[in-house]
Amino acid sequence: MERPKSSSRLRILVTGSAGFIGFHLARRLLADGHAVLGIDGLTPYYDVELKLRRHAILQSHHDFTCVTLMLEDAAALNAAVEPFKPDIIVHLAAQAGVRYSLENPRAYVDSNLVGTFNVMEIARTQAPAHFLLASTSSVYGANTDTPFAETDRADHPLTLYAATKKAGEEMSHAYSHLWSIPTTVFRFFTVYGPWGRPDMALFKFADAMLDGRPIEVFNEGRLERDFTYIDDLVEAVTRLIHTPPVLGQPIGPGDSLSPAAPWRTVNIGRGHPVNLMDFLGILERALGRNAEVVFADMQAGDMASTFARADLLADLTGYRPETAPETAIIAFCEWLRAYRRDPDAACRKAVVLPI
Repeated sequence: MERPKSSSRLRILVTGSAGFIGFHLARRLLADGHAVLGIDGLTPYYDVELKLRRHAILQSHHDFTCVTLMLEDAAALNAAVEPFKPDIIVHLAAQAGVRYSLENPRAYVDSNLVGTFNVMEIARTQAPAHFLLASTSSVYGANTDTPFAETDRADHPLTLYAATKKAGEEMSHAYSHLWSIPTTVFRFFTVYGPWGRPDMALFKFADAMLDGRPIEVFNEGRLERDFTYIDDLVEAVTRLIHTPPVLGQPIGPGDSLSPAAPWRTVNIGRGHPVNLMDFLGILERALGRNAEVVFADMQAGDMASTFARADLLADLTGYRPETAPETAIIAFCEWLRAYRRDPDAACRKAVVLPI
């Protein structure tokens, strides 16, 4: 599918720019000709070296500027953003991870509530043409009606992580209503691909298998996830940037547009859940080796299944995530092998080029 081109150069603030999704999005925006200010706290939740290498790739582009700070520091955030005067704000930075929220809950309150509030204050004072906020499929929590639609209630989160992300959604709605900030909240469904997060299943499984270590599979593999390839997600977000909500102008009966604000939620998922053991089988074929599996009980807070309805995304942008796991996992394995062999060469290969 041909990518739509922006008619003008935009100044875009991306929080979490050294993270997996933020890196890929910033890289795409730079390739499309925009100026990007990246902000990241470079927290040690996972390997900081991987984050630094992502930022180094982005810094090779003359239109990328990065600032290292914690979003909880409102004064530092204001000082970094005010001179840039962003046209668009994409807030991706967050304390991620379902299981880690059981170990360090305060990190989620600090980052996902206080940090998000500070970014929303930036949106209030800077008045961007569009404020976009990352949420998660985890907000659907105990909801068992599938596929998950944006108009479904999401009132029963199963972890503090999910609760803080849902709270961020509600906070952004209030700000959108009070200050007329066009706001899109996107709910991501298990994003994976090259330069991914080491704490996520694909990276953990592949890394262990390459080292000959066993892997832990929860609930005896009776889990399903709606996996979304990173390139598909970036394409969706890039298109949504140019589709701000307008109060009183829903696009159809399935639109999640608020009746009180220029605000909507949008699922970004492929809409094809994959059983975890089938996913592992694809990974085994891609790596050419079998996994040594150790089965474990269901983890507290885990959802048995995620399944996105992607109709609203398609209606808004003309695009649906479509990359099959077989293609995505091969791409990830090629990157991981290259990165383990020579990280510097992998970085040189990933320089930002015009699309």
